[in-house]
Amino acid sequence: MSLVSGPGRAQVAGGSLPDELRLVVAKHVNYIQNLDKRKDELEYWLTEHLRLNGVYWGLTALHLLGHPDALPRDQTIAFVLSCQHESGGFGPAPGHDAHLLYTVSAVQILVTVDALDELERYGKTGREGVGRYIAQLQNRDDGSFAGDEWGETDTRFLFGALNALSLLRLISYIDIIKAVSHVHACANFDGGYGVSPGAESHAGQIFVCVGALAIAERLDLVDKDRLGSWLSERQLDNGGLNGRPEKLEDVCYSWWVMSSLAMIGKLAWIDRNKLSNFILRCQDPELGGIADRPGDAVDVFHTVFGIAGLSLIGYPELKPVDPI
Repeated sequence: MSLVSGPGRAQVAGGSLPDELRLVVAKHVNYIQNLDKRKDELEYWLTEHLRLNGVYWGLTALHLLGHPDALPRDQTIAFVLSCQHESGGFGPAPGHDAHLLYTVSAVQILVTVDALDELERYGKTGREGVGRYIAQLQNRDDGSFAGDEWGETDTRFLFGALNALSLLRLISYIDIIKAVSHVHACANFDGGYGVSPGAESHAGQIFVCVGALAIAERLDLVDKDRLGSWLSERQLDNGGLNGRPEKLEDVCYSWWVMSSLAMIGKLAWIDRNKLSNFILRCQDPELGGIADRPGDAVDVFHTVFGIAGLSLIGYPELKPVDPI
């Protein structure tokens, strides 16, 4: 799956718009299906380090659009397994180093296409080997997770570990109590969470921290009213959401903010109609795909999170999405 942007662009801000905005489902399906056919473009190869993530984003978007079979299942599985290392971890493409984030995408893809049996039969390691790779990245002293052997820690990695292990039904491989304690240490006075203890609150980090607590069944630790207030303030006059104060709106926060609100039962604190109209204005109605904001080039990253945001607020043409 290519991470190449374009060729289409979202409708220009302030430009003419159709009387009734609607999601161009068929265009988005076609856009995703054609992403891997652009191998003659330099950007295709410059984004190889995100290839496996891109497959997950495209596949998830297609499932939410009601077209789960739009990508060839056998080829998808074969590509995922070609990215696996003997350690059990996965890289973003064949020949790249293994990392927790790519391993999470691999697990999510295999679960989505019901291919864990193929992992057992054809993978370099089976399900338990993947679980061991993830588990050895946990710091058993403070509960945090590194992304790879080089030791960078981030709450994204902790959530990814819990997400993948829960899907593999191997959550017992880690110290869940210490993982929860680390997340709780990342909470801020405003109700939000950062990348590490004491770091600035950010909508993306809030999603991973609240998601981790949801998987661990410890949402009781979240100050739901304070966090809900902070998240609801991310909506701007144009209906879009930003990730932190004084920043521009971006379609991807339609997922990070709204999923967090859904997990704490505060979805009603956002104006759904304004958000829906903003997301629909960010799509290319002719070639498909969704951009970060009106007038910019579309890409698969913003396409999936725009569609997921619409699903969260109950857009009628979409399948429901789990906020975790």
